[in-house]
Amino acid sequence: MGNFSMPDVVVDFSVSTQSLGALQEAAYRLIGQATCQIDQADGRYVCRLSPSQPQLHGAELRSHFLNLVTDENLREKVSRETDRLRDVIVALAFGSLADGD
Repeated sequence: MGNFSMPDVVVDFSVSTQSLGALQEAAYRLIGQATCQIDQADGRYVCRLSPSQPQLHGAELRSHFLNLVTDENLREKVSRETDRLRDVIVALAFGSLADGD
């Protein structure tokens, strides 16, 4: 029995519609399951996924990565939408601390 190398999975996204940050966060969450190399070419982010676990490969790895990217996109959206509210809450919290209440 020789070394069996699992084929890489390539997933690409448009630079105009996908943030690099979400891709990097999704890649980080894959650590231990696969490695992810992200390159930019011709207006696309090209993500090359190399599985490190034999049970996660092909369509399953692609689907898992897309789910992680979707989750990270939602996290970014919620963060953008709640930035001002979070700032107000923090300002009020620190304001009451400064007043000694």
